[in-house]
Parts: sequence; C-alpha cells; structure tokens
Amino acid sequence: MGGIDFRSRVGVWWSSDRWPVNEVLSRAREIEQLGYASLFYGEAGGKEAFTQAAALLGGTDRLVVGTGIANIHARSAPAGEAGARTLGALHPGRFVLGLGVSHAPLVEYSYAGSYSKPLSTMRDYLATMDAVPPEVEPGGQRPARLLAALGPKMIELSAAAADGAHPYLVTPEHTARTRELLGPDKWLVSEQAVALTTDRRTGLERAHQHLHIYSRLPNYRNSWLRQGFAESDLVVGGSEKLAEGMVAMGGADAVAAQVKRHLDAGADHVLVQVVGGDPSADPLPALRELAPALGLS
Repeated sequence: MGGIDFRSRVGVWWSSDRWPVNEVLSRAREIEQLGYASLFYGEAGGKEAFTQAAALLGGTDRLVVGTGIANIHARSAPAGEAGARTLGALHPGRFVLGLGVSHAPLVEYSYAGSYSKPLSTMRDYLATMDAVPPEVEPGGQRPARLLAALGPKMIELSAAAADGAHPYLVTPEHTARTRELLGPDKWLVSEQAVALTTDRRTGLERAHQHLHIYSRLPNYRNSWLRQGFAESDLVVGGSEKLAEGMVAMGGADAVAAQVKRHLDAGADHVLVQVVGGDPSADPLPALRELAPALGLS
C-alpha cells in the first residue's frame, strides 16, 4: 500500500474553512509539536483542498496532511492525480489523498453534477487516475489514496482500487467490520468526534449540534442504520443514543479510551475531531488537554 509516514497512531480532523489560512497554519504547527501525527480536513465548498495541503505541508516539518475528503466532483481525475503526485513528490510520505463521492445535495446544486451512480463514478474516477502517465511527475511515487467508505461495496472498492479507507462518523464496531473487508494490508484511518467535557448535558448539546447537518444526509443515515441504529435515532441532530455512539464525551481519559477502541478494532490511525458549542471554535485547548492521555509527546 502507499506509504504514509505517521509518527504516532493519532491525528486530528479539523474543519477549518472559516479560519484564515495563516491562522490554520500556525495551529497546524502546534498540532505537530503536541505529537499528533496528522491533520485531515474536508472539502465542501470552502477552501480548495490541494492548495490548503500545499500550504500546510510547506509550513510544517513532519505532519502528515490528508484530504478527508477531496470531492471528486470538484476536479477532473487527471487534475486530481497530477496535483497529488506533485504534492507527493515534494513531501514524500506526508500527503494522503482522501477521495469521496460527497453527497447528492452538494454535488447536484453546487457542482451541477450527477449523483446517480456514486460507486461506479468512483470506480471510473480511480481508473482514469491510474491511466495518467508517469511523465506528469517523472520518478515520483503516487501518494496513498484512501476512499471515504461507509458501505460494504465502497469499502471493497477501497481494498481493490485504492490504498485503504477513511470512514467518518462510525463506531469501533464499524472499524472492525471495515478491517475485515479491507484485509490486513490496507490503510484504515478512522475519524472520532470528541466532546471534552464531564458535563453530560453539555456533551450532548455539542454532539447534537455536530450531527445536525449529517443527520439530514442519506449517506450517513443509511450508514447509521447499517451500524445498528434505528429510524427513531435519525431525528435532526440525532437521538441521545446516536449522539453518544458517534461522539466520545467525557474527560481526557474517557475520550482516549474510545480512540483506543478504534485502534484495537483494527484502525491504523485515528483522527480526533474536537466538537464544541461553536463550529468555528479553536480546537487547540482540547487537543492540548488530550495529548497526554493519548500518549503523545
């Protein structure tokens, strides 16, 4: 599988679109200093994913930077492949190309695309990337590709045509099933949302706010049903059961224990996403508090 130079088994997922890029970069430097091995971020109509990766990679020393995910409807497959190879050549082992089919509302309204056959669309996109000639970056090694995979067919495609999977909003049990489908030799990078508070009511408020937009998206709703949740859990913002299943709440040790469950279930790397009362809040205070409990230095 494509090489990734993770220096620890825990990284960060941060939706930083609302932040000026120079402030994102300054926090990325501290995230690196705290011992987190990676910084992943999404692409949903905010900052352009490859440009942001170039800034973060160039401004840090060892931090792995990953797109979680780059929307395949935002750029052609040849453009995506060329950009990824360039970043991989400049920063070997430090760039991870996470790819995803996104969601029907975003694709159809923001990109005027079609969302009728997401699995075959992704399969064709990967095949077109593979066909890009090596001359686009002579001597360069293609960086690791991970797919945003929730259902079994996309997970199987992650094993057959990519270097692994990057599941989002999943339980450790889902991580275990993903590992079974991927096999032992593919990367599995799971995301885990965390609300660092010992007040249950506050934790639930943060979790419901975090889940609000996702609870309206069919991809996540179907994923949660496959994970054993019921239709009654899929209210806007999620039920308490769903909130507690998707967001690790409590003190640093409790949150670290949930991260360990994903690792024990077969994840190679876990990304902690700090959720708070304000979606644009600074994640660093919580990340500083979490680092010792996660065994980082």
